[in-house]
Amino acid sequence: MVFSSNVFLFLFLPIFLGLYYLSGQRYRNLLLLLASYVFYAWWRVDFLALFAAVTLWNYWIGLKVGAAGVRTKPAQRWLLLGVAVDLCILGYFKYANFGVDSINVMMKSAGLEPFILTHVLLPIGISFYIFESISYIIDVYRGDTPATRNLIDFAAFVAIFPHLIAGPVLRFRDLADQFNNRTHTLDKFSEGCTRFMQGFIKKVFIADTLAVVADHCFALQNPTTGDAWLGALAYTAQLYFDFSGYSDMAIGLGLMMGFRFMENFKQPYISQSITEFWRRWHISLSTWLRDYLYITLGGNRKGTLITYRNLFLTMLLGGLWHGANITYIVWGAWHGMWLAIEKAIGLNTSPRSFNPIRWALTFLLVVMGWVIFRSENLHVAGRMYGAMFSFGEWSLSELNRASLTGLQVATLVVAYATLAFFGLRDFYSNRPAEKTKAADPSLIKAVPGDDPGSIHQPGFTVGKDAAVQPAYWTADWPRYAMRAAVLLLFVASILKLSAQSFSPFLYFQF
Repeated sequence: MVFSSNVFLFLFLPIFLGLYYLSGQRYRNLLLLLASYVFYAWWRVDFLALFAAVTLWNYWIGLKVGAAGVRTKPAQRWLLLGVAVDLCILGYFKYANFGVDSINVMMKSAGLEPFILTHVLLPIGISFYIFESISYIIDVYRGDTPATRNLIDFAAFVAIFPHLIAGPVLRFRDLADQFNNRTHTLDKFSEGCTRFMQGFIKKVFIADTLAVVADHCFALQNPTTGDAWLGALAYTAQLYFDFSGYSDMAIGLGLMMGFRFMENFKQPYISQSITEFWRRWHISLSTWLRDYLYITLGGNRKGTLITYRNLFLTMLLGGLWHGANITYIVWGAWHGMWLAIEKAIGLNTSPRSFNPIRWALTFLLVVMGWVIFRSENLHVAGRMYGAMFSFGEWSLSELNRASLTGLQVATLVVAYATLAFFGLRDFYSNRPAEKTKAADPSLIKAVPGDDPGSIHQPGFTVGKDAAVQPAYWTADWPRYAMRAAVLLLFVASILKLSAQSFSPFLYFQF
C-alpha cells in the first residue's frame, strides 16, 4: 500500500483515524502497531514475519545491552551481536543477488561454472527499519536512551506506517516520550492535513509528470546534448519532489496522530557546497551516517588524513546503502570525494551571502551525481555523460520531440521556479548575518499562542525598526488562502491519480 493510492486515501486512512480517535489513549499505540502491520502486509504477508522477527530481536538485544550497563564490555558484546545479525539480514536480502552476480562474472571469465542462486526478493523498507533498529541498540549502549521494556511502544516505533516504507529515518530516543505523552489538537491535525496534501501534490502533480520525461531521456540509445541535459534536469527535480513529497506526507500523517517527526529536507538545491547539500538533503539519513558511522570510524579526532578517509568511507557506504549496484557505490564515492576536498581546502560551508558561481558549481556537481544514481549501469551513465559534455547537438532528437508534451515542459518550468523561489526565501530568511538584531528579546513582541523563541512564526511581521508586531491581516489571511489553494490542488491531484497508472515512490527500492 502507498500513500498516493485511492485504497489508502479512501479506505485505510479514514478507517484508521476514526478508530484511533475513538479509542482511548491507552490503546492508541497498540492500534497504531496493528494498523502498521496491516499496511506492510498489504504488500506481502510473508515478509511481515521477517519484520516482526527483526523487531523482537532488537527489543531483546536492547534489554541485554541495558542490563549489562552503559559502555561496559558485556554490553559491547551484546551490541556487536545485535548489529552483526541486523547487518547479515540486510546483507542477504539486499546484496545477495549483487554479490553472486559479481562472483559469477569473475568465474565465467576464468572458465568456471557460475553459482546458481534463486533470486532473492528485496523486502520493502528493510534498509529503513534495520537502520532504525541499529540506532536504538547503539543509543542504549551509549546511554542516550534507556532500554524500553514496553514491547508495544518499541514495535510501534519500528513499524509506524507513516515513515515505514521510505523514511524519514527515526530514532527511538526522539520519539519515546511522544509515545506516552503526545498531544492531539485540532491545530496539529490541521497542520498535518496541510502538510500531507502538500506532499501529495509534489508527488502526483510534479514528480509523476517529470518521471515520464526522465525515463524517456535515459532510455535513448543516442541522446543529443539537449536530450541528456533535459533528462538530467528532469530527474533532478523528479527525485526531489518525489522523495520530499513522501517525507511531507509522512510528517503530516505523524502530526495527525500527535507525533512530530524530524524534517528531512531543507531546500537542498540552494546549497553552495556539497557539505551544505548534505545538511539539507535527506537530513535523517545524513545525520544517522554522521552519528553512527562517521563518528564510529573516528570522525575528525584522529588526524587530517583519517578525517578525509572517514568522510569518503561514510559516503561510500551511504551509497551502497541505497542499493546493490555499482552505480550507487560510484555515486557515494563522488560525494565522499567532494566532501573531503571541501574539508581539505577549508571551504566555508555556512555562507552568509549568496554566491551564484558557487551555487552553480555545487548544483552542477549534484546533477552529475544524480545521473550515475539514476542510470541502470555504468554504460548508460557513460552514454549520458558523453552526450552532456560533448556539447554537440543542443536540439532535442526527433524521438524526444515526438514524446514531449506541453504539460511536461510547463511542469519542469514550474518545478524549477518553485525550487528557486522557496530556496532563495529560505536562504535570505535564515542568514546568520541578519539574526543579531532581531534576536534581542527586547525587540520581540509575541502574539498569544505563538512560540516566543522564534521570530519566524505565523503572526509576526518585522517593521522598519526590527520590532516584531502582530499582524493578523498580513499573516493569517494569506495562510488561510494558501491552505485553500492547497486543498484545491489536492483534489485535482486525486483526480489526476485516478486517471493515471500507478507510479511508486522512488525510495521504495531502498
